[in-house]
Amino acid sequence: MTTDPSCSAQRFAGAVDCDLHPAVPGMDVLMPYLDDYWREMVAVRALDRLNLSLTSYPQNAPLSCRPDWKPAGAGKPGSSLAAMQQHVLDRFQASFGILNCLYGGQAMHSEDMAAALCRATNDWIRDAWLDRDPRLRASIIVPAHNTELAVAEIERVAGDGRFIQVLLLVSGELTLGRRQLWPIYAAAERLGLAIGVHAGSAYRYAPTSVGWPSYFIEDYIAQSGAFENQLQSLISEGVFAKFPRLRVVMIESGLTWLSGFIWRADKTWKGVRAEVPWVTRAPSDILRDHVRFTVQPIDDPDEAEGLLRLVDHLKSDELFLFSTDYPHWQFDGDAALPPGLPEPLLQKILRDNPLAAYPRLAASVRSTEAEVSA
Repeated sequence: MTTDPSCSAQRFAGAVDCDLHPAVPGMDVLMPYLDDYWREMVAVRALDRLNLSLTSYPQNAPLSCRPDWKPAGAGKPGSSLAAMQQHVLDRFQASFGILNCLYGGQAMHSEDMAAALCRATNDWIRDAWLDRDPRLRASIIVPAHNTELAVAEIERVAGDGRFIQVLLLVSGELTLGRRQLWPIYAAAERLGLAIGVHAGSAYRYAPTSVGWPSYFIEDYIAQSGAFENQLQSLISEGVFAKFPRLRVVMIESGLTWLSGFIWRADKTWKGVRAEVPWVTRAPSDILRDHVRFTVQPIDDPDEAEGLLRLVDHLKSDELFLFSTDYPHWQFDGDAALPPGLPEPLLQKILRDNPLAAYPRLAASVRSTEAEVSA
């Protein structure tokens, strides 16, 4: 573990942690939120015997949990609010933490079953997590493969202002710019919700463009390529032209692919822009206005240098958001961000950029500040 004083947790005081992973301990905690029919289906189909976690890592892979963050006994990493409070919220003195629950509802082939499990997961998150710590906010889990059901779930949950984002997986059945998905973006924009695109897959299709991999390392590295594809789809198919107030947060994307991607995207657009007349600005300009990226994991041997290079290449210090990716193992000790970042950039990453990315979170802060000053 690092002993560098510049990596002390105190330097993160007041931060917004944009990627925390609460784990559903088992189907039993969701049963009270299912109606009679779906409780029967859980028993008939033995769903309670399955591990429905959709984490980006195999359950026993070292990256799935930092050794010092492992729960006592046989509990799943991330299944304890008390542990999350101790390891992250209290340790890093975070002002807010955003919960991104990766669970099987999003991947069920049955659209009705997917909707029921997403609904139950959202209600469990509300009761077991949001109601028990005022610092917590959450993403809405939706069955994205049925747009009508996804929009219905967004509208059902959005009345609770603590839900600030709609969570999608980076690899699904469609590229994210396709117009079948636009009702989801319309609902998010109308309700002041960001769209979070998280590493992971429903595994409807091979996670690489050339077929199924044999090993975890192939799948893991291919995730960054999926982020490139989805970002290009969102820009080229006109999502940001149609929804000018929409914000998209890429979560666990790896970051280092951005420089080459945006250079190619701008260069190619200049040559074929007649094909996409709704893209009236360079992709780099659209990215700066609409897309943000969480900082863990940073795929660079010198993380500070890598971040500073990206800020220079992308001509913006507003793109990156603080995250710990709890309970996954992306850094040692308190080194959630590398030492050596200029203080103005550090403060932007920790707090200013997250507040700008999440309208509902910023509104909550303004409301609290108004109450204090009254």
